[in-house]
Amino acid sequence: MKLMFASDIHGSLPAAERVLALFAESGARWLVILGDVLNHGPRNALPEGYAPAQVAERLNSVADRIIAVRGNCDSEVDQMLLQFPITAPWQQVLTEHQRLFLTHGHLYSPEHLPSLAEGDVLVYGHTHLPVAEKRDRIFLFNPGSVSIPKGGFAASYGLLDGHKLQVLALNDQQVIAEVAINP
Repeated sequence: MKLMFASDIHGSLPAAERVLALFAESGARWLVILGDVLNHGPRNALPEGYAPAQVAERLNSVADRIIAVRGNCDSEVDQMLLQFPITAPWQQVLTEHQRLFLTHGHLYSPEHLPSLAEGDVLVYGHTHLPVAEKRDRIFLFNPGSVSIPKGGFAASYGLLDGHKLQVLALNDQQVIAEVAINP
């Protein structure tokens, strides 16, 4: 199974367009969006190319291939523009050997874990910091932010390809972090 992950778009049209171009090239079956899709939020500066209505239009072009969760900056008003559901606080994707627990990161996080079995993966955004690691008996994966990166990192996205999770730089696809999630 191949999945692509994007988080914290925050209404940036250039970031959304880059994500969609990479998604088209990636061969991934699903684009997983980890929240904060259209709004920048009161604690963030406006991202480059802030155009939430246009971001919604672009994402709607692949609505049937998106799995999304609600971020702390997402609202019912945002849902009115989007043709894919974004109001669930979490989702789960089952692979042959693992469960991917998808969440934005403000409700469930490495500091406040849901019930996970050994080998499961917590996939989250919110912090805008890339993470791909095994911690104790589970895996943690954060693709970073495609629009407002923090911690000195480049804007980034994620890929699950087989048993490898990678965080990749949005502009040049350089690997920022990776972890093998072999069963």
